[in-house]
Amino acid sequence: MAMKQLDTILKFEQDKEQRCADQLKLAEHEYQQNISRLQGVADYRLEYMKRLSQRAQQGLDSATYSHYHAFIAKLDGASAQVEIAMRQAKALAEQSKSIWLKQRQKVKAVELLREKRLKLIAVAEEKTEQKMFDEIATQQYLRRPNR
Repeated sequence: MAMKQLDTILKFEQDKEQRCADQLKLAEHEYQQNISRLQGVADYRLEYMKRLSQRAQQGLDSATYSHYHAFIAKLDGASAQVEIAMRQAKALAEQSKSIWLKQRQKVKAVELLREKRLKLIAVAEEKTEQKMFDEIATQQYLRRPNR
């Protein structure tokens, strides 16, 4: 395989690796956002529960209690949805990481193949150069006047 072909393949695989890395970053960012959302909903629920507790100490009618209870149930539902989204985002991030690692292995393999090819070319050039120097030395020896 010619060096130009290896360079082309290497460039293609590196570009593909970069796209995989970008996809991984995006998936990890989405996962982190869902963790933050889940924490935000949990914090808000806790704050709302504290308000309910304070209001209950002052006295609370049943309609207001029902309102608080219904809203807390909605927060629990939102928390469950965010948790599902978080698990899906985590799975996507793990899948993206696996794809990126496989692509990274391909890039490393092509780089190794390219390095081996460069070494073979260097050895061949050295042999050619040595052959040329040997030929020059032989010609100089043959052209020397006899002493």
